[in-house]
Amino acid sequence: MESVLFIFKIIVLVFSVVVHEISHGFVAERFGDDTARRAGRLTLNPIRHIDLFGSIIFPLLMALIPGGVVFGWAKPVPINPRNFKNPDLDTAYVSAAGPLSNITLAFIFGMLIRVLAFMPPTDWSTALIGLFSIIVITNVALAMFNLVPIPPLDGSGVLFAFLPRSMYSVRVFLERYGLFIFLAFVFFGIELIAPAIIWVFRMFSGLPV
Repeated sequence: MESVLFIFKIIVLVFSVVVHEISHGFVAERFGDDTARRAGRLTLNPIRHIDLFGSIIFPLLMALIPGGVVFGWAKPVPINPRNFKNPDLDTAYVSAAGPLSNITLAFIFGMLIRVLAFMPPTDWSTALIGLFSIIVITNVALAMFNLVPIPPLDGSGVLFAFLPRSMYSVRVFLERYGLFIFLAFVFFGIELIAPAIIWVFRMFSGLPV
């Protein structure tokens, strides 16, 4: 049973990160940049989106943590801001599209959990609530993780669009050292966003964690 549940978690993760990346690409195309489409990334084929560390190694490491959420990320969809009419603002929209797609998925399945909770409990409804809970928590975790304003996470694209010019040095610092900060956050700081993940999960599903 544990192995089946783990496989389901991986399937949910893969589907969620694929939707996340495709959302970036579609919104970028909406604003005039078809780089993702020309690169063949606007597809549900997960192979086109796999990142060795984020899609394979990191999820396996998370799976080793008792009670941990199995999540990771995909290879970023290529975006060329020079194709946008308003590069900074349009980049912010494109960056926000990924986390918003995960929030949308989490909300939909959270509402389904609430509907099932009102029905008389049966074996199948209890099982569905458990499976839908995995979908919700995975997508909430993906959204919260990617909204952290550290390059290359999506939150940095939103931050840079609204960062005052007087604080341009902050952008330079984050772009220069973002990878090191990102790696430090991955291994030591994820628990900092755990309260936000739990709060959103409870708000959407109505379930305790």
